[in-house]
Amino acid sequence: MAGGAAVAVSTREKLERARRASTSLAQLSTSQKDALLLKIADALEKHSNKILRANDEDVQRSNLAGAMRDRLLLTPERIAEVAAAVREVATLADPVNQVLEEWTRPNGLLIRKIRVPLGVVGIVYESRPNVTVDAAVLCLKTGNAVVLRGGKEASASNQILAEIMAGVDGIPAEAIELLDSSSRDTVQELIRARGLVDVVIPRGGPGLISHVMENALVPVIETGAGNCHIFVDESADFEMANRIILNAKTQRPSVCNAAEKLLVHTAVAAKYIPQIARKLTDAGVELRGDAETRRIAPGVQPTKEQDWSEEYLRLCMAIRIVSDVDEAIEHINRYSTKHSEAIVTASQINADKFLRKVDSASVYWNASTRFTDGGEFGFGAEMGVSTQKLHCRGPFALKELTSTKYQIKGTGQIRE
Repeated sequence: MAGGAAVAVSTREKLERARRASTSLAQLSTSQKDALLLKIADALEKHSNKILRANDEDVQRSNLAGAMRDRLLLTPERIAEVAAAVREVATLADPVNQVLEEWTRPNGLLIRKIRVPLGVVGIVYESRPNVTVDAAVLCLKTGNAVVLRGGKEASASNQILAEIMAGVDGIPAEAIELLDSSSRDTVQELIRARGLVDVVIPRGGPGLISHVMENALVPVIETGAGNCHIFVDESADFEMANRIILNAKTQRPSVCNAAEKLLVHTAVAAKYIPQIARKLTDAGVELRGDAETRRIAPGVQPTKEQDWSEEYLRLCMAIRIVSDVDEAIEHINRYSTKHSEAIVTASQINADKFLRKVDSASVYWNASTRFTDGGEFGFGAEMGVSTQKLHCRGPFALKELTSTKYQIKGTGQIRE
């Protein structure tokens, strides 16, 4: 059952229950899991008014503004999108028990490598109630129990969402556990529960992620901040560049795949920067830039060193002029959070160099960084975007929520 029952249940008890539930979940067939997911989607839509009331309570109580309020806010359209994503996950291939490799040794042993659930997955996240659903359904599809520890600003939203999902007929008891968000102690208990929790995923700002990484005893999959860059090369089509930059910056500035920095080749800077600056300003974007950018486009505010590494998460963008693609790559690899970067160019050579040398999880040629998303990649919902290199990188979902094991079949062989 989800957290928040009338009789108080300790974090330790919830983790132990999730561990027991993981055994049952691992035995569910694909058809059983998909049927449960479809029931969850129906239940979310059926109880949308309850969800909206709880969310309104959170929004009013939180007094959040700007990007943080947008992350917390649920609307009828967003609930419909969440339900649609759940149904999409139900249509995806089940990675559990997938045979990855199989071979026979000279002694006759048949060795098979298959995917298996991780077990108990903990996720610590800030005030984004859609993550409550995304995490639960992805874990259910992969046969994992999930322990959710959301932000206190979304406590009412998370509570009702967890109750709706856990209340679906057929969901194994205690498969979805929600921890108390009013105390930081629950985060510490979760991330140090070695033996009960198999992996923890922190999803949120740099402070939250750093705290989990520095204090966890449980293995961690790090989801990173998004200081994302777009480089306009000297051969770029300006109309294309305008569309890409405006989309990447303004479509939803509060998310981690929104572009924060714009690099422009010096050969086209004088012609291109004034026009893109006007378009961005007209869209409400605050602009900052280096000295040469400010000379070309008066009204742009000066940058400080910290601007180049900051994730704004709002309508703000910093512009820098670079001498060539190599300097653009050098700048990105120095300041980027290794999330998503893009080049706009007609040059195959420069595009290939950029794609090869930029050290980020997702690197684009002539496309918006806003596509770094599990749904856009065809994964359905996602647990987050990993900016580390182990055990997964980029948008991660079903396959990344599995481990592997070897099954070995013999006919009485012994080792000499």
